[in-house]
Amino acid sequence: MSSQNQRLIAAMPVVFVLIWSTGFIVARLAMPHTGPMAFLTWRYCLSVACFLLWVKLAGVAFPNTRRAWLHLAVTGVFMHAGYLGGVWAAVKFGMGAGLSALIVGLQPVLTGIWLSYSGSRVTSRQWLGLGLGLLGLFLVVFHKLSHAGEVTGVTLLLAFMALFSITAGTLYQKRYVQPCDVRAASAIQMSAALLVTLPLAWIEGQPLQWHPDVVIAMAWSVLALSLGASSLLYLLIQRGAAASVSSLMYLVPPCTAVIAWFLFDEQLTPLTLLGMAVTVMGVALVRPKS
Repeated sequence: MSSQNQRLIAAMPVVFVLIWSTGFIVARLAMPHTGPMAFLTWRYCLSVACFLLWVKLAGVAFPNTRRAWLHLAVTGVFMHAGYLGGVWAAVKFGMGAGLSALIVGLQPVLTGIWLSYSGSRVTSRQWLGLGLGLLGLFLVVFHKLSHAGEVTGVTLLLAFMALFSITAGTLYQKRYVQPCDVRAASAIQMSAALLVTLPLAWIEGQPLQWHPDVVIAMAWSVLALSLGASSLLYLLIQRGAAASVSSLMYLVPPCTAVIAWFLFDEQLTPLTLLGMAVTVMGVALVRPKS
């Protein structure tokens, strides 16, 4: 492998996290004008169309077994329908982009716990990290308890549903999904997510309004997030670079909070910043040493 290719592979986690951080921002941008399920239904439709066109132009093959299709569909339901549905619905019901990013940023904590039950020993250092991560989350949530509507049973349930979904999807894909072309895999995953989200959009009953903010959010969601970040995540997991992604994921909540403060005037207080710092320290301790 050439040094240039090695540099590109090394940069993939960084690029992924930088793009992934914007997902919470576009949710905050679009949600005043549409329902979360309606937006995601359109996003998956457009993303599937783009991936199918890409597959046809590139001449790549889809997986040739039903089992491979099933495993990809399961990951699509977890990593797109469950994860994105939870985040976007939480934002719609009043949770800020910074807090939703912080909760989902606890993914490495859940991953560490799951690994401990699957045979890997959890060290005292990792248990300390788990405690610090939860303490940091409490510090952020404590400040926001006075903000009516942001921290409620509904918003917390939706955000934690997103957290469990992205964790389960990542672990499932790493264990069961065999390597295949990322474009074909993404088309299958998002088609499965579409099948789940479409009836929810009908039940939701809030059609998409093509406000300029929605157009911007949709274009970025399809091109940068679905075609870009989601494809990078698939490649990183298949390449065994999940640990590298997890370590950089700790930067997502602070970056998202700063962007949300700049664009939407979401408040940043010393206690909020302290909570984020404690959470970053905690999840860093949970991650096994490489």
